[in-house]
Amino acid sequence: MSDDRPTRTRSRLPAGKTPTLADVAKVAGVSPITVSRTLNQPEIVRTELREKVFRAVQQTGYVPAMLTETSARRSRLISLLVPTVANSIFADTVQALIDTLTEAGHETLIGLTNYSAEREEQLLDTILRRRPDGIVLTGTLHTKASRTRLSRSGIPIVESWDLAPRPLDMLVGFSHEAVGVAIARYLTAEGYRRFAVVTLDDPRGQRRCDSLVGELASQGIGDVPRVVLPPPATVNLGREGLQHLLAAGECPEVLVCSSDTLAHGVLVEAAERGIRVPDDLAVMGFGDLNIAAHLQPSLSTVHINGAEIGLQAARALLQRLDHPDEEPVKVRIDTGFSTVSYTHLTLPTTPYV
Repeated sequence: MSDDRPTRTRSRLPAGKTPTLADVAKVAGVSPITVSRTLNQPEIVRTELREKVFRAVQQTGYVPAMLTETSARRSRLISLLVPTVANSIFADTVQALIDTLTEAGHETLIGLTNYSAEREEQLLDTILRRRPDGIVLTGTLHTKASRTRLSRSGIPIVESWDLAPRPLDMLVGFSHEAVGVAIARYLTAEGYRRFAVVTLDDPRGQRRCDSLVGELASQGIGDVPRVVLPPPATVNLGREGLQHLLAAGECPEVLVCSSDTLAHGVLVEAAERGIRVPDDLAVMGFGDLNIAAHLQPSLSTVHINGAEIGLQAARALLQRLDHPDEEPVKVRIDTGFSTVSYTHLTLPTTPYV
């Protein structure tokens, strides 16, 4: 008789119950042996059955261990998920985290999510099987399945580069909404009234822009054009952003970009078109990358202490790991931000298009 014979399914577990392999088997309608085989040797299980088991794993939030003895001892492995390493906005965070963890005797495994919660979910499926000592995530927006599995995993988790009212566990970052408000107030205090936005299709960047637009509206400034571009940020993408605005007949006094890399592209495109920055068009970036102060003209931007985020995230994990028998302490660290102007902003006297 086949060992993948359907059994009565159950779609929900009692609240607070840690899911077991048997629970997965019941939800999938297969035997525990089939679940075990699928998780340990998926290549030998037919596709339809394999997908059924994986769906049940996500539905129940079950976290399999690679080996029984692995779950009983520390792996010395910390998993870090970041959107990209294509530009250096996360580089200081990654470096500070790795340096601190390495000094404490841990290895770091890095996964790239490409700004996708669905990709993050796929990576977590692999990571959780390795039973890392801790996980560091970028941001607080995750799929429902990811949140369920992480919350049931029993693994210390730090969400970074963000602040949220309901974190999974520990939180180290800053408020993107506060950044948007601060940029709006900083630029309106300089006298700017005509705004435009170039942003990546990234939840954090979009939240900053939404907050910026909301604050401008509260000051009586409406109709803020927004160009949304696919990640990751590149200089060419920034050039495209300005091209789209000009093609639409927009003539802002100041262009707010969701990253310094996009802002760099705007500067390049403006120079090619003979648009003087900041005399004709002011440009505001985000991230305070090393290039910001050295571009010609230099950028105004928002400084994020990425190294401090990485350091505090590592310390929070190590504190939890070094005291496993103590009641977990809630960690919520606001690393803050600041506006930085490497150039004197001036209002344009005549339109440039």
